[in-house]
Amino acid sequence: MMMIYLSLSLGLLIFSSSNKHLLVTLLSFEFLILLLFSLLVYSNYMSMINAFIFLSVTVCEGALGLSVLVSLVRSSGSDQVQFLNE
Repeated sequence: MMMIYLSLSLGLLIFSSSNKHLLVTLLSFEFLILLLFSLLVYSNYMSMINAFIFLSVTVCEGALGLSVLVSLVRSSGSDQVQFLNE
């Protein structure tokens, strides 16, 4: 259980400090979602159908994030967040 909390704090640290590249931000966000899922499953808080719904929504969120990343790279040529301000 302590390992999950340590990973959660590390994931939050990476998410808050990664402000240059959108890909690193999306990967750290997915890492946090998977940690939340493992925490909920470990504590027996979710039933099997709720776990599948949670994972389905997470996959849809990941696909939308990747589509935004691809459109950003196609329009600006880079995944750096500083190009979003232009």
